[in-house]
Amino acid sequence: MIRALWSAASGMNSMQTNLDVIANNMANVNTVAFKRSQADFEDLLYQTIQTPGVQNADGTQVPTGIQIGMGSRLSSVEKIFTQGDYQNTGNDLDWAIEGRGFFKVISNGEELYTRAGDFKLDRDGYIVTSGGDRLQPEFSVPQGTTTININPYGMLTASDKNGNPLASVQLSIYDFANPAGLSSIGRNLYRVTQASGDPVEGTPGTDSFGTIAQGFLEQSNVDVVKEMVDMIVTQRAYELNSKAVQAADEMLSLADNLRR
Repeated sequence: MIRALWSAASGMNSMQTNLDVIANNMANVNTVAFKRSQADFEDLLYQTIQTPGVQNADGTQVPTGIQIGMGSRLSSVEKIFTQGDYQNTGNDLDWAIEGRGFFKVISNGEELYTRAGDFKLDRDGYIVTSGGDRLQPEFSVPQGTTTININPYGMLTASDKNGNPLASVQLSIYDFANPAGLSSIGRNLYRVTQASGDPVEGTPGTDSFGTIAQGFLEQSNVDVVKEMVDMIVTQRAYELNSKAVQAADEMLSLADNLRR
C-alpha cells in the first residue's frame, strides 16, 4: 500500500510535467517557427520477487515472473522539428526556410541559430532579428535601396528604384546531425550543444539544405487539436493517479482501524 502511494505520486508528477509541456506548446501556437515539445516518460525500478524463466521446486519453468514497478518519471523533453505551415506576409524581410536548416545570428558575441525569419532593419541598415541580433553574414542595406530580394538559393540583393543592384551577399544556412539536441534559450533561438553536433554550413537548395521563401513566415508546428486531446488524456491520467493515492490511503486507514 505504501508502494502504491509513491507510485501514484510519481505518476501525478509525470502528468503535471506533461501538462506543463502541453501548455507551453499551446502558448506558442502563434510564435513564428516555434517547434513543439514532447515529453517522454519511462518506468522506474522494479521490485523483483520472482524472475521470469526460473525453475520451481518440481523442475518446471515459471513462464512469468513477479515484478512490481515503482512508478514513472520524465526521461526527456524533445523538440519536434517537423515543418510548420507557411503564412504569406508579402514583407521583403520575412523569410521561411523550406526544409532543413537554420539561420545564424550573433547575440552578445555568441553564435546562435534560429528558424524564425521575421527579420527587421536596425538603424545602421543591418538585417537583424526582432531582438536586434544580426543575421550572419552581416549585410548592411545601402542608402537608396528600394527593393530587397532573396532568391530560393540564398542570394540576397539590394536594388535601387531602377532595379540596379547596389549590394549583394550569398546567405548560408546551417544544419545539425541532431537538431533535437539543440538547447532552446528563448527568443526563438537555439544554442549548439555536444548532443546536437557541430553546425554544418551550406547553400540553400543544395544537398539536403532547404530553400528560402521570401515574403513568407514559417508558422508554429503545434497542432491545436492534438494538444487539446493530449491535455484531456493527461488530465484523466492525473485524475486516475490521484484516485490511486486516495484508494491507498483508504486501505491504510482500514488496516489502522483493525484493532479498534
